[in-house]
Amino acid sequence: MQIIKTIKDMQTLSKKLRSEGKTIGFVPTMGALHKGHLSLVRRSKDDNDFTFVSIFVNPSQFGPKEDFMQYPKDLKGDLGKLSELNADIVFTPEDNEIYPEGFSATVNIGALDDRLCGITRPGHFNGVATVVAKLFNIIMPGRAYFGQKDFLQSVVIKKLVKELNFDTDIIVCPTVREPGGLAMSSRNIYLSREERKAAEVLFKALKHGEGLIRKGMDDLPHIKKEIAATIKSEPLAKIEYVEIVDSQSMEEMKKIRRPAVICLAVKIGTTRLIDNLTIA
Repeated sequence: MQIIKTIKDMQTLSKKLRSEGKTIGFVPTMGALHKGHLSLVRRSKDDNDFTFVSIFVNPSQFGPKEDFMQYPKDLKGDLGKLSELNADIVFTPEDNEIYPEGFSATVNIGALDDRLCGITRPGHFNGVATVVAKLFNIIMPGRAYFGQKDFLQSVVIKKLVKELNFDTDIIVCPTVREPGGLAMSSRNIYLSREERKAAEVLFKALKHGEGLIRKGMDDLPHIKKEIAATIKSEPLAKIEYVEIVDSQSMEEMKKIRRPAVICLAVKIGTTRLIDNLTIA
């Protein structure tokens, strides 16, 4: 496994492999790797000649009061996990490599930056789109892999690729969950044992909403109320939003039509968690 820290070295290697006809799969991460990330690496290895993984905590997607400085970091542990999976290349740039002094160019993803998490995290998805655009230009992958847990993020990336004509296929892989249903997330490390158990209410609420829709209920406000009531049954949970949205536009539905996506953002204690479920 080769570790690369500079854009120049990364682009040189990528160009060489592409000129030899090799396929490159790419898994962008912010580190603190868990089984969800590792499932993406395995999928990439199945699909491609070479698998590249980036580890970069992107400052441009954090707001001024968010947890950028406290975001979990374990580079040594991450590299050990990737080595066990035989990842080929790990790109670990410093902040000033990606955002050199004077950097000012950004990607504006449009209305999607104002949906769901974007409402309370203004600029977040523009920051995501900017760093992913840079990483795609640096690594030039044929395929890139993302988890469905960050559903709106995957929609943002697909829009980015389509509208800016990146020659990269976006592969969205299923959410990996803990035995109680909690979606794997780097932020789960913040949860105490009691909070981790309480956080299982998110998946319980999603499944309850799915059940109502599959039974034919089409009273959208009532479904949302039922989902919220399930979450509120857990004293440690505080709802940020419960929405049922169109899977393409991410606009809130006025009436149920499929595919629909139930999206949640909930604080368990002080830890903000997101999750979703698609009903096809």
